[in-house]
Amino acid sequence: MIRSVSVERDAIDVTRYPFSIPAIAALTTLELDPHVTLFAGENGSGKSTLVEAIAIAAGFNAEGGSRNMSMSTRASHSDLHGALRLVRDTRPVRDGWFLRAESFYNLATHVEELGVTGYGETPLHEQSHGESFLALVLNRFFGRGLYILDEPEAALSVRGQLTLMRRMHELVEGGSQFVVSTHSPILLGYPGARIYALSDGGIEQTTYRETEQYDLTRSFLADRHRFLHFLFADE
Repeated sequence: MIRSVSVERDAIDVTRYPFSIPAIAALTTLELDPHVTLFAGENGSGKSTLVEAIAIAAGFNAEGGSRNMSMSTRASHSDLHGALRLVRDTRPVRDGWFLRAESFYNLATHVEELGVTGYGETPLHEQSHGESFLALVLNRFFGRGLYILDEPEAALSVRGQLTLMRRMHELVEGGSQFVVSTHSPILLGYPGARIYALSDGGIEQTTYRETEQYDLTRSFLADRHRFLHFLFADE
């Protein structure tokens, strides 16, 4: 499990990607929650870049999978992982996965090529994106593990996100740790989670109700017509 993530400042060049991203440039040390840490932010804020780097630094393949999986279709990960230092705690880990929505197809293909079973009754490629994603989470997350998820809501319906939250709760109760980047106002509502917001102003810990995702969604649902009136109005 991971207690904290820090960046070796002398190993970065803020004029070069990804260190030129404001939130990454401002990164020093982040304390992670022993159960659930969530990273929120707009597109391009650096949250997926950071979560990806944490996963690679923790020993996972850049395209996802368990620690035992090795696959590569196109190297697209940044150099950030090389500047990260992870502080571990003493809890033993028996399981671990890194899942990212954008490369899940590659992961499902790799599983099929290996001929590995145990992902449910239906092969992953014979299910929808969301169904196969949940099949993996429900059948292959064994517990007492480190699970790193990059924007899992991209694969999931609202009901699917709630199913994922329920499974997260079960695994957390059994001693697992989750590190998740997300846009979802549902996943950000996980009780007791530590939330970090990434923006052009840097990176800071925040609360659920202070996230932009919560604020915009709440405003939309409270009065959809008024919200859209201002959204569609001419300048």
